[in-house]
Amino acid sequence: MAAMPPGHSWLMVQIRDDDPERVAERARALADALGGTCSILTVTDPAAQAELFGIRESALAVSARDPRTGQDNYEGWEDAALPTDRLADYLAEWVALVEEYGFTEGTAIYGHFGHGCIHTRIPFDLGSAAGIAAYRSFMERSADLCVEYGGSLSGEHGDGQSRGELLERMYGPELVAAFESVKALFDPRNRMNPGKLVRPNRLDEHLHVGADYSPADPASAFAYPSDDGRFTRAVERCIGVGRCRATDGAGGMVMCPSYRVTGEEHHSTRGRARLLWEMLRGHADSPIRSGWRSTEVRDALDLCLACKGCLSGCPVNVDMATYKAEFLHHHYEGRPWRRPRSHLSMGWLPALARVASPLAPLVNRLTSSRAAGLLQRAGGIDARRAIPTFATPRFAHWYRARGPFPQGGTATRGEVLLWPDTFTEFLHPRAGADAVRVLEAAGFTVRVPDRELCCGLTWVTTGQLDVAARVLGRTLDALAPAVGDGMPIVGLEPSCTAVFTDDAPNLLPGPRADAIAAATTTLGRLLAERAPDWTPPGLDGREVIVQQHCHQHATGGYGAETAVLERAGARVEVLDSGCCGLAGNFGFEQGHYEVSVACGEQVLLPRVRAADAATAVVADGFSCRTQIDQLTARRGDHLASLLAAGLPDDEPLPW
Repeated sequence: MAAMPPGHSWLMVQIRDDDPERVAERARALADALGGTCSILTVTDPAAQAELFGIRESALAVSARDPRTGQDNYEGWEDAALPTDRLADYLAEWVALVEEYGFTEGTAIYGHFGHGCIHTRIPFDLGSAAGIAAYRSFMERSADLCVEYGGSLSGEHGDGQSRGELLERMYGPELVAAFESVKALFDPRNRMNPGKLVRPNRLDEHLHVGADYSPADPASAFAYPSDDGRFTRAVERCIGVGRCRATDGAGGMVMCPSYRVTGEEHHSTRGRARLLWEMLRGHADSPIRSGWRSTEVRDALDLCLACKGCLSGCPVNVDMATYKAEFLHHHYEGRPWRRPRSHLSMGWLPALARVASPLAPLVNRLTSSRAAGLLQRAGGIDARRAIPTFATPRFAHWYRARGPFPQGGTATRGEVLLWPDTFTEFLHPRAGADAVRVLEAAGFTVRVPDRELCCGLTWVTTGQLDVAARVLGRTLDALAPAVGDGMPIVGLEPSCTAVFTDDAPNLLPGPRADAIAAATTTLGRLLAERAPDWTPPGLDGREVIVQQHCHQHATGGYGAETAVLERAGARVEVLDSGCCGLAGNFGFEQGHYEVSVACGEQVLLPRVRAADAATAVVADGFSCRTQIDQLTARRGDHLASLLAAGLPDDEPLPW
């Protein structure tokens, strides 16, 4: 809301003309006519206009739940349309009606005022008989007021059950009877959308909640601080907007990747949220009766890539990745033998990597030999996926043998702690080494933890949350001194960085996690904010396409990284491609290969194949790089490697 002028309500006025000068003149005339009665902001920049319209488009979502009180706000009377010359008088009387019913606190009004169409969200109490009676009375009086002013009960959303019972007040009994005759002619058995307009259900029947709504309220592993500490309240966030079902790219490609591939409602964020809600709702007629043991919910969540796309892409910030982890934690609680084999092979990857790393040459020979098939079957890995190789030496071993500034130089910007995530440490240490070189070139002294640590990512994504909490708790304790000294933590793997910034405060709430979250940053953000005068060499005029990791998109975006590259003269295209499809363990698991590949083939993989050989392909996520490496003839590089490519080639690296 920082982009808005001072005030508590705003009217956006669009002035259109082919001549920019005439637009400016008309805007000045409008401002003069208002005579200083309100604050005015004139916006001509297209990007700023898009930001303002984004605020307007989010109105439904941000008004669905009052952040101050936690009260849910509902539609119902959300679509009245009035003649524009009578709109102000109608609104004055309608707002008085809102005040009379005690709905003022939390009621939101927005819409298309130029068309006289008004949308609202109102804090109806739909969980008690008295509240439902007040809802009915308010709706009836609102309808009468709308008709009195010559309006329509709905301007664009349709009437449906919310207003079908009220149509006779607007059309009269004779016309409503004609509606019924026409429907009887074409639908004599009343099969097409019954109970909506003709012989409608009562507006207080079949409510989403209702006086008998008593959902289960189970204990949860995550804290859900924005949802009253309750998993049930988190699930209730979904209000059915359906942006997760967009397939035309109009809302961006970030969600929902599995729905884009299958087209099935239960593979959308909305569908999964609905199934979780049915699991919790407690009604006698609920189709899901087995709670956390539900196979229906498990199967719907199976194709969730845990990409966190909905955390930022959903208007109400449904976080299905977290809900999936929560569900898996409870679904397999007390019966770990029922877990998929991949939960052992990939969920425990950090522990297995520490065992395998000293034997890397032998392990790599096994995983590339005929024995690979046996290992894949044993680990629940699809046979079409090549098992990544372990690197020698590990990143931390290389760094400790090397030390800081081996070629000379001094730090001018202080110390940073470079986080050696499992993927950088054991599988792709070159990214870590390149990050060290870049940070030193920019004037930082790089430190790494002096012991084996892990953020717990793989245990989080497989729903092994007890283990994740123990692993993460040890890490929070170990990093506390560095954070207390003001040292920023630089993450290279976006999913691990997101554990610190997003999952940690949710799984282990408290000062430790909050401090780590505040201290954690990305390489690009650190360079943009703390080394704004440093320019990486060798990138002037270079074409760069970027696959932004889903977790980074959800928890911070790629703006800082783009700024660093453009400052160096690179021409950057950040793909609107959504999830790469590999998504950590997801694309390796048996039963997921086709969906994994199909996700990548929507935008990312074709764009990489079409790129000129001189174009750099940047993908900070290990999964994203692996998907590119395995399914195209190109190779993806970490941002650190691209930035390091232009540095003096005076330090041989072992990889």
